[in-house]
Amino acid sequence: MHDKITILLVDDHALVRGSLAERLKREPDLVVVGGVGSSDEAICKATASRIDIILMDIDMPGLNCFEAAKRLSVIRPETRVIFVSAFKHDRYIEQALAVKAHGYLTKREPPEKVVAAVREVAAGGAYFSQEVQSRIIVDESGANLPRSRVSTLTPRELEVLQYIARGYGKREIGNIMNLSTKTIENHTTSLMAKLRIHDRVDLARFAFREGLAET
Repeated sequence: MHDKITILLVDDHALVRGSLAERLKREPDLVVVGGVGSSDEAICKATASRIDIILMDIDMPGLNCFEAAKRLSVIRPETRVIFVSAFKHDRYIEQALAVKAHGYLTKREPPEKVVAAVREVAAGGAYFSQEVQSRIIVDESGANLPRSRVSTLTPRELEVLQYIARGYGKREIGNIMNLSTKTIENHTTSLMAKLRIHDRVDLARFAFREGLAET
């Protein structure tokens, strides 16, 4: 990295880009080289000029942001992507990890955290919001990539979770899946342990939030 850290802001809301740019420009070691409203524009901008850090929103029209990050890793491997989103769904975190993003921030973070994230990633590290970190499982052996908690669920557990979200009781779920009530209880206990959720209501909320409630 150079003395100044160059940053590209990618968000389809001009107000968000402008506000963040104003804050970042106060830092003597940070330079905002521009702001664009789509992943397609980000690729064009990064191809044409040197950019150290890209702060990229997840939910934008046009090219999928994760696909854009994958392309950028080939075109500009030295450029590091930090995703910034109002969402912290496991499926988004999983995709961010899959494309080897160097960070994932929620939009609830104060500007100071964004500044810290940029510096950390520019120095060769990674930065994930605490809310995102709590959803990531790291294999202590280092044999596998980090993954989200939802990815640890078995197909049976996912099916049970879907029925819980629809309001079915344990006996009803057992009848539908042709399993004993005790087996459904075991699956439910496993779900709670893996997701760090402690009751059925919160399990249902999790399923809806993650888009898992429907088959």
